[in-house]
Amino acid sequence: MTTPSRWRLDGRTALVTGASRGIGLACARELAALGADVLLVARDEAYLEQVRADLTEEFPERDILACDADLSVEEQRLEVFDWIADLDVELSLLVNNVGANESKPALDYTLDEVRALVDTNLLCAFEMCRLAYPHLAEHGHAAIVNVGSVSGLTHVRTGAPYGMTKAALHQLTRNLACEWAEDGIRVNAVAPWYIRTRRTEGALADPDYLDDVLLRTPMGRIGEPEEVAAAVAFLCLPASSYVTGECIAVDGGFLRYGF
Repeated sequence: MTTPSRWRLDGRTALVTGASRGIGLACARELAALGADVLLVARDEAYLEQVRADLTEEFPERDILACDADLSVEEQRLEVFDWIADLDVELSLLVNNVGANESKPALDYTLDEVRALVDTNLLCAFEMCRLAYPHLAEHGHAAIVNVGSVSGLTHVRTGAPYGMTKAALHQLTRNLACEWAEDGIRVNAVAPWYIRTRRTEGALADPDYLDDVLLRTPMGRIGEPEEVAAAVAFLCLPASSYVTGECIAVDGGFLRYGF
């Protein structure tokens, strides 16, 4: 018999980064719907506060709190965890969703541009995991979900630095899953293909490019942020308690496409 509590997150607190838009916002909403209190982190203070107010109205029985920070900056990462310490909450879930990209040919990047992408897409997640570790280990039944990308698993037209940072993020997921299993921390990842967000709308506005994308996607459509959030939520649930070190593609079949 299925135990309903295995499919709920009541009494849990989740930290979601990049939480004000797109996949991050969808994850925050999904986790709140499953019963979790949610800590939102994003850069735009005014917009983040509006998102917090909207989610609080939607889920009045949950604690929805927000902290504006640029997580690519070490001092601001530390400030987030000072904030969490002051809240005195039992943090048990971390969703690393912060990411950035600038797509161009490999030879056209400056070294500073590459470093910025590495800092934002990879080192930020690495450091957030390490800063969260004492909280998660104390909880003993904790989970981290890293939002990766199919570009970390195969070539897509997003630029080499983005792909290499996402590949490294997937490997970080595997390493931490093995290192931290004994501490009761599961670490998994999701790898989206094209999802309908503000970041992808420019590329998908080109009808020829959109046709190319859809031709390589067996399901024949663009994904929605809520579809990624559902996979993230599953990896946070007690129902996935024996799943760690995995990367679930949310890609409409893109990675399985043959000829």
